[in-house]
Amino acid sequence: MTRAIAMMIGAMGCFVLNDALVKHVSQSMPSAQLIFLRGLMASALVLLVAHRLGALRQVGAVLHPRVALRGAVDACATVMYLLSLFRLPIANATAINLAAPLFMTVFAVLFMGERAGMARWSAVVLGFAGVLCVVQPSGEGFNAWSLLCLLGTLFHAARDLMTRRIDPAIPSIIITLATALAVTLLAGGLTLLSGWQAFAPVDLALLGIAAAFLASGYFLLVQCMRTGEASLTAPFRYTAVLFAMLLGYAVWNEVPSGWAWLGIALLVGSGLYMLHSERGRTRAAALDAQPE
Repeated sequence: MTRAIAMMIGAMGCFVLNDALVKHVSQSMPSAQLIFLRGLMASALVLLVAHRLGALRQVGAVLHPRVALRGAVDACATVMYLLSLFRLPIANATAINLAAPLFMTVFAVLFMGERAGMARWSAVVLGFAGVLCVVQPSGEGFNAWSLLCLLGTLFHAARDLMTRRIDPAIPSIIITLATALAVTLLAGGLTLLSGWQAFAPVDLALLGIAAAFLASGYFLLVQCMRTGEASLTAPFRYTAVLFAMLLGYAVWNEVPSGWAWLGIALLVGSGLYMLHSERGRTRAAALDAQPE
């Protein structure tokens, strides 16, 4: 379980670094075109890794119904989130999107038969409270677009739980490839509608680095969902806020407010509480398994 938690934290770090690079490039490139170019490079990178791992002989699995459906759900979730993000304050969109762990825990209990005791529910709620303290969403920003963002968040939660239903014989890198291709195809269609704009070589280089982080995040998240319990690893998704704040301070000299520091304390506390509770449960199970 510790390995699954580490993969979730690593995935969140990769996604935040990707977001920071994309945020910088988005100042000079249309969003749909940016996502399309990044997706092309991410897909190429995943293909290369799949080739090195000898997994391309199973590349046909990207058309497996469950793999393809997962990729389609991910692509739709990405578009919903971006459309709402363009029309909402970023703090509001972030707060809604990071409700995914709460939805994942609910779905895991209702549809996957996982047991989430008081410790896991407490960690999820505590972590979400920490997110609200950090992003401090404003009430006037919530409108109809918030519902679209919420729907995108539900799709993200469903995507991660769908990963656990995929045949273990299908390599994680192939599932990652299906996701990258689905997002790229959808972004390509949007680019045809919005038009193409010239860009500088440095922007392409930054998108290449972002694509590497994105592909790594996809792979780690898939591995995490396939090896760890969703209700256990879900609270550690909140570490994305910690990475974002550290990056904001290091790059843009953004100093957290008092509320933000309280949020950080809640986020760290929820993670430590979950780890402590899980270790205690593991020790108790080991003792029960010992012969008398």
